[in-house]
Amino acid sequence: MTIKKLLPLLLIAAFAAPATARQLTVGKNAALKNIAQALVIAAPYDTIIVQQGIYHEHNLVIDKPITLLGKDMPVIDGEHKYENISVKADDVVIKGFKVCNSGISSITDYAGIKICNRHNITIEGNYLENCFFGIYSQYGIRCTIRNNTLKASQKEEQQSGNGIHCWKSDSMQITGNTVSGHRDGIYFEFVTNSLIWKNRSFRNLRYGLHFMFSNNDTYASNIFENNGAGVAVMFSNHVRMFRNTFRENWGDAAYGILLKEISDSRIEGNVFKKNTSGIFMEGVSRVEMHKNSFYGNGWGLKIQASCMDIKLNNNNFIGNTFDVGTNGSLVLNNFDHNYWDKYEGYDLDKNKIGDIPYRPVSMYSMVIEKNPPAMILFRSFITTLMDRSEKVLPSLTPENLKDDHPLMKPVQL
Repeated sequence: MTIKKLLPLLLIAAFAAPATARQLTVGKNAALKNIAQALVIAAPYDTIIVQQGIYHEHNLVIDKPITLLGKDMPVIDGEHKYENISVKADDVVIKGFKVCNSGISSITDYAGIKICNRHNITIEGNYLENCFFGIYSQYGIRCTIRNNTLKASQKEEQQSGNGIHCWKSDSMQITGNTVSGHRDGIYFEFVTNSLIWKNRSFRNLRYGLHFMFSNNDTYASNIFENNGAGVAVMFSNHVRMFRNTFRENWGDAAYGILLKEISDSRIEGNVFKKNTSGIFMEGVSRVEMHKNSFYGNGWGLKIQASCMDIKLNNNNFIGNTFDVGTNGSLVLNNFDHNYWDKYEGYDLDKNKIGDIPYRPVSMYSMVIEKNPPAMILFRSFITTLMDRSEKVLPSLTPENLKDDHPLMKPVQL
């Protein structure tokens, strides 16, 4: 190719090439004194470094791809009136800030950091305190929310939004965050193909995790502890729940996890410890539950008659007041090869499997299901007599809710 023909291509390439990214500094002793000014001056893909200090700025709008880095955790204070940061560009990074005191409103969803219909946003290593909503994603795609701490202190649900709130988003990565004191710790609605991994959500007013109309998602290795009503996964399908811990969720309407109207999902390797009900299931179908452990719950598992085709295999039930409760007489589910510490059968052939089936639903639990005040008779002689009589001549407990191959030793997880 001749120089004459090559010259136009070189000129096009020169104009198309991005300028070298700059680094701008904001601080008391820097040329730029506030973040808003730096956002106006910055060019796409610049880095803004904000030095330590308190910045009384509000409604900061990031409308170009930049990296916003805090040095020694500078504070962005919304003064209880405003939204702190709104992200309205793709390819933005926000890291190393304390974001606090957003506005509170019943009309506007104020947030510490809000993603507005953007792609490839990273929010990492920030501390968000007393924000109405902590981190809010609206139509976010391929965004990462990682290693943030979110803390609120409101006493009423109406005064508090969710810690990490994702709405109509896709391919989100929610990893390593700690959330407490919000209405719901993590909230997903119409969110697909996303991962919730290694988060800790505790002492939230309602749910540690609230999951609605969200399909093909995974949440794994999280801890949900001492939340108002535990965790709820509702109206969703193809959800994978692996190696999570649900503990100390106590109350009249509290659960380790509430499953309502979900299907085609898998629950494996989870620990349910000291909850009112480890799992409460209603309207659930085609769900496989393997290698989960239920320790010291009021009810290990409450499975309503509306549930179908549940496969419960190789799980441990240890120290629960009631292992299984149900409100129906016909159970269209499969219980097999589970360990039950209340099993009193024998293993004559020494194959580590009980020789007689185990029926985990007691007569007393059926009575309580229909007449809750009967709980006052708990641990009385009459309840023991009822359960012993039912084992000899079953009449109230579901005939087909039984484990034909109960394990003699706990499953090794």
